[in-house]
Amino acid sequence: METNSIAIDPSRLASGQWCHRAHRTVGEGDIAASYSAERIGMGEPLRKPFEWKGALYVCVGVCRRKGAGLSAEAYRLVTPTVFAGEVTSYGQKTSDAEAARSDPNGFYHGMGVKQAGTEYVLCGPPITFVPGQTEQLSLF
Repeated sequence: METNSIAIDPSRLASGQWCHRAHRTVGEGDIAASYSAERIGMGEPLRKPFEWKGALYVCVGVCRRKGAGLSAEAYRLVTPTVFAGEVTSYGQKTSDAEAARSDPNGFYHGMGVKQAGTEYVLCGPPITFVPGQTEQLSLF
């Protein structure tokens, strides 16, 4: 497993299937459903983020790993007041593509985004969520 890889319940990564009768995707995991990379690039609001360990995250990339199922790369969402850096836009970040690609905190780190009318900043480095053991909540 990579340094920033977290094993989670595989159902959270499920891509789901389109249901013609319901006119929506069914069986989609919350991580897959949060995929918003194209929205970030277009300056549109993010899809609903997912929660992990009390923080909100949004998926920016999904990859099929040979023999290991899907994995998803995600960034944490923080409010601008707690972000310790300069907030930038997708356009500003990509104006120097080489610097954006080589950012040690990840390509999307520091980008300002909106979700449900709230301003956030994508905070890296990204975490890669991979299929693994089912998460269990303690009952005691």
